[in-house]
Amino acid sequence: MRVLIAGGGIAGTVCAIALREAGITADVYEAFGHDADGVGAFLMLGVNGLDALRVVGVDVAKLGGFDTPRMTLYLGNGHRLAEFHNGPRRADGLVARTIRRAELYAGLRDEAARRGVRVHYGKRLVDADGSDSRGIVARFADGSHAAGDVLVGADGLHSKLRGIIDPRAPRARYIGLLNTGGYADGIRVPGAIGTTHMFFGKRCFFAYILHPSGQVLWFANPVRAKEPTREELSAITPQKWRAELYKLFGDDQTPACDIIRATKNILPIWGTYDFPHVPIWHRERMVIIGDAAHAASPSSGQGASMAIEDAVVLARSLRDGASVEESFASYESLRRERVERVVAQGKKNGTGKTPGLLGRWARDLALRVIFSRQRGANYDPMQWIFNHHIVWDRRARIVAPGHRPMP
Repeated sequence: MRVLIAGGGIAGTVCAIALREAGITADVYEAFGHDADGVGAFLMLGVNGLDALRVVGVDVAKLGGFDTPRMTLYLGNGHRLAEFHNGPRRADGLVARTIRRAELYAGLRDEAARRGVRVHYGKRLVDADGSDSRGIVARFADGSHAAGDVLVGADGLHSKLRGIIDPRAPRARYIGLLNTGGYADGIRVPGAIGTTHMFFGKRCFFAYILHPSGQVLWFANPVRAKEPTREELSAITPQKWRAELYKLFGDDQTPACDIIRATKNILPIWGTYDFPHVPIWHRERMVIIGDAAHAASPSSGQGASMAIEDAVVLARSLRDGASVEESFASYESLRRERVERVVAQGKKNGTGKTPGLLGRWARDLALRVIFSRQRGANYDPMQWIFNHHIVWDRRARIVAPGHRPMP
């Protein structure tokens, strides 16, 4: 079997690694004409995502980043709501990690190359023909094409393959929040290294993490009820955006303004989206994974981990299925319920960041009540997400669509 993968981000590269682990040839076709060095902000990899990487032999310690074992929640007035573990306390010592996207891309790319995966740059997918039962042909914007047995769409939120599989596929849902962030130097902030400090401010949500080097990583989620266009976002100058952030956090009793002041370059603004439900994940010899199938809001903290899990489960299903159709059915049966629940959780988390919808007073009172009740029970609201393990060495149970196999 030869698998073509459209998209060289996290989902596509991990898919190629997992397929090679399964003994399947995989080639990655990346739309951009270069790798992702220096691109993007930072993200958190939950223990479930790290565990899925370990399952296919990836040494997670070599990917970079640093341990982020705890989370603390505050109101904008500085009142601490709760502190809890960022995932289960595992006997093997594995904990959540925070990592720059560029570091993660580079580490995964190097691992894929070590396993013999070829990455073809400047190959933007424009069409695919999977009607021939013997194989599939992918066509790219530069006029070239590639032939294989399966085409995997790991091409993100605005996936081309999703629309090829189902021309009526829904668009991503804008959820009323923007994202920005940066890296602050030369500043002292409260809290321990590796603890994520999150603040439900009066006007905006803010979070920071202290890096072992002393640098402070942070992000903010300004509320925008109406989805802004790319032109509207690009028209906001760095100076104007910095001034707006100061205004948003000026009345809060948090380190936000000091951290922003110590940040030389604030990251460009981008919108927050998710996919509550994508009806069709596969057709003929084509299938989608990661954000192409089920983008989760960053508020879930699980976008990258869900993509990694997808990639590993699809590789195992292709390894064990008697046919492509059976493999795809197994993959979807194993993944759909879980990822759609994660998307719903991310949407719920994001609602608390938009105080204008419910009113700050009502939100803050509700948060106080909720966490005061749960504090004494060693509460971990994400336990059901983190306690997930893919058994690679056990043969995947292949099922027909509509049935649920064992994980």
